[in-house]
Amino acid sequence: MWKRLMITILVLVLLLFNSASAAAAGGNQKIGINVLLNTSITDPLLADLGKHGTVRDVVFEINAVTLQARASELSAIQALPYVLAANPDATRNGAPVDTVAVADFTGGLSTWDLDAINVTDFGTGREVLMDGTGVYVAVLDTGLLDSWRQYFPQERIATQFAKAFRGGGGDNGNVSEPTNMWEHDQNSHGTHVTSTILGYQFGENQINGVAPMATIIPVKVLGQNGSGWSSVIARGINYVTELKVSGVLGKTPVVINMSLGGPVLDVMEAAAIDDAVANGVIIVASAGNRGELGMGYPGAYGPVISVAASGWIGEWAVPGWWYKNVADPSNPADYYITDFSSRALVGQDLDVAAPGSWVLGPYQVNSGQLSYYYLGGTSMASPHVAGIVALMLQKDPSLTASQAETILETAAIPLPAGCRVVNDGYGGTVTYCWGADATGAGLVDANGALSAIP
Repeated sequence: MWKRLMITILVLVLLLFNSASAAAAGGNQKIGINVLLNTSITDPLLADLGKHGTVRDVVFEINAVTLQARASELSAIQALPYVLAANPDATRNGAPVDTVAVADFTGGLSTWDLDAINVTDFGTGREVLMDGTGVYVAVLDTGLLDSWRQYFPQERIATQFAKAFRGGGGDNGNVSEPTNMWEHDQNSHGTHVTSTILGYQFGENQINGVAPMATIIPVKVLGQNGSGWSSVIARGINYVTELKVSGVLGKTPVVINMSLGGPVLDVMEAAAIDDAVANGVIIVASAGNRGELGMGYPGAYGPVISVAASGWIGEWAVPGWWYKNVADPSNPADYYITDFSSRALVGQDLDVAAPGSWVLGPYQVNSGQLSYYYLGGTSMASPHVAGIVALMLQKDPSLTASQAETILETAAIPLPAGCRVVNDGYGGTVTYCWGADATGAGLVDANGALSAIP
């Protein structure tokens, strides 16, 4: 039983997919409905929509509205002449304390996953010249733990832009913005994701990060249980886009990491992504933890850089393996694709793979008590790539989303279909097999991607 419990904790599956649909909900049940319009929003139009339900939220920037209405009204709403598309709101699953004494972790210890992506090298420090300076990475997730200052340098967290959104389809459709909730998370997921990008304090030691000098904008879009709604995700994306468009971030490039997802593409979320990309924001998201059932969204959506989860055959091979050297990061024989990592179905876009098995980082099971856990999931893989994109943008701030995706795919190390036998952490072994649908272009390579940028 203990082993099963530990597997449940260590292999964190954020993407809890809800297969419920409007048809299954029953015609009289009220649901959140996200509506994308083909025209600008006006008062008469909102009044007309109000005949079908209650308008709970309006996002003028992308001409989107969230309604609270009976499920039976969905088809009538979809048929309105000014409605481009509409769907039920989709599920998405994903105090003063001591501060960290150092300002950054560029000289920190390396871990297997950073060596695997060619960011660091044991004994010589960082393998790449870039460190993320001058780039914002917005982490749309559960927010940060109360104790975040004991894990991260305060200088690396943009508290002035940090935000929390709450509500969505499960809360009468409206989206609220509770003050300071972004730094009162009880889930730990967002903190662990952030630690991959920045690095983190580990006792008396510092652990290096993919982009340790990037600046993180925490945006809480998932609840304390790690789940949420696509309408809230869209609000978070739109918020980050507006920060960039408004000029308050200056000309600083912006990356969004979304270690979250659900089984269907939401029209409001897709519109927010399109608007963000059109305004120069690059979005990276996890592929999902559904294995052969296919990728999750928004990861599977074309404009998003999606990330599968890979592992290393050296896991658990020797004591202290997690901070040991990966002999040859460019050798695909040293890696495998995890069994949970979502395979790409027809019409889905899987881009690259990154470490997502047994990644160590801050994760608290007791509130206020500092602790660290190995977590596995495409949620852990995604921030590796978001951090690499930050390094790429530091070298060339003009890179677009499509350019960044092309560079990552071109520089990736191909990982052919195959099988690997690896240690399971409990004295035994496990065999992992995968096909060509599991890897995208292959294993992400930070050094290769940066070398491809003039």
